[in-house]
Amino acid sequence: MTQPAPDGAGAHGPRRNIGVAIGIPEPYNRELQGWRDRLGDPNANRIVPHVTLLPPTEVEPDALSVIEEHLRVIATDEEPFDIRLRGSATFLPVSPVVFVPLAQGIAGCERLEEKVRSGPLSREIRFPYHPHVTVAHDLPEEALERAFALLAGYEAEFRVRGLSLFEQGPDGVWRPQRDFVFGGGGLPGPVTEPSGHPGDVDGGW
Repeated sequence: MTQPAPDGAGAHGPRRNIGVAIGIPEPYNRELQGWRDRLGDPNANRIVPHVTLLPPTEVEPDALSVIEEHLRVIATDEEPFDIRLRGSATFLPVSPVVFVPLAQGIAGCERLEEKVRSGPLSREIRFPYHPHVTVAHDLPEEALERAFALLAGYEAEFRVRGLSLFEQGPDGVWRPQRDFVFGGGGLPGPVTEPSGHPGDVDGGW
């Protein structure tokens, strides 16, 4: 992956900040989003609940078509699998994050993450991959402890049928751009032309 220029611009215009994730279906999406709101997570309105497959990554605008084809090919060879979320966990003291861990579906996420983070999206990551759904991030330690306690009994189960490409807009909000359905092709999502780079690109991922 090309290193970012100081002003965030490459030879072909401003770099685009993208991520790849598994979305959480209803009613669990609404439940987990509600928890982030109630807990006061400053990133709650920037990204919907998800399981990360590729953390925020800057790419050249003209690389997007190659990246989308890369994700389409991955999805074509995959089959739906189940995820079960159970309880709460934390990355403290390494990182100020409380999350809901996976009790089922870890192997499927690990397989997808390895495939996604290859080819045009090959890059290093700061920590070993650990699939999860963030519910509290960048909060004081006492708030994180409260989140950990409140979500200790949380459970959800759903079928994963695809993965999604997200892009961060100049307002700092991450929006789905295209869905890639397992065993099929991509379904077009909203098209935007983000420019500029808000300060916190990693919040919520």
